[in-house]
Amino acid sequence: TICGQSGTGKSLLACEFGKFVLSSGGILLSGKYDQLQQGKPFSALASAFDDHCGCLLQNTLRNREAIASELRSSLGGEAYYLAKIIPNLAIILGLEPSSVHYYDDCFNAQKRLEYLLCRFVDVISTSFAAPVTLFLDDLQWADPASMSAVAQLIFSVIKKSRFFFLG
Repeated sequence: TICGQSGTGKSLLACEFGKFVLSSGGILLSGKYDQLQQGKPFSALASAFDDHCGCLLQNTLRNREAIASELRSSLGGEAYYLAKIIPNLAIILGLEPSSVHYYDDCFNAQKRLEYLLCRFVDVISTSFAAPVTLFLDDLQWADPASMSAVAQLIFSVIKKSRFFFLG
């Protein structure tokens, strides 16, 4: 975690580290929280993961199918819950837009999304031989659901030395 006063270069430092990650063959996922988007749960996480899924769509069909298979196996029938907030995931998994249902009244919807995000991160962090770094800028604007998800992600991958958080 990079902490400090506004304007001290935290984002610049994280971007420079991101360049190092990329030049070393790693994967950089990044999202930015916005003061005006505080009411939209998981906005920066969803953006970072959706961008990554967009990059995965550029892979060869064989690689994309292998990743899709691992994701289907890991996420099971609940993949459509994640596809609701990560649209490019629906494309990777071949879910039809009409099959992406989201049951808003589910008692444990937030916990389910946290669990599925952890499973998603587990797949992408083990599918590549490179470290994965997640950079979340302006974390002070994150909504409570995002903060809970970030805490769960940190807890679930703390034992793995291949996934780093910058926020």
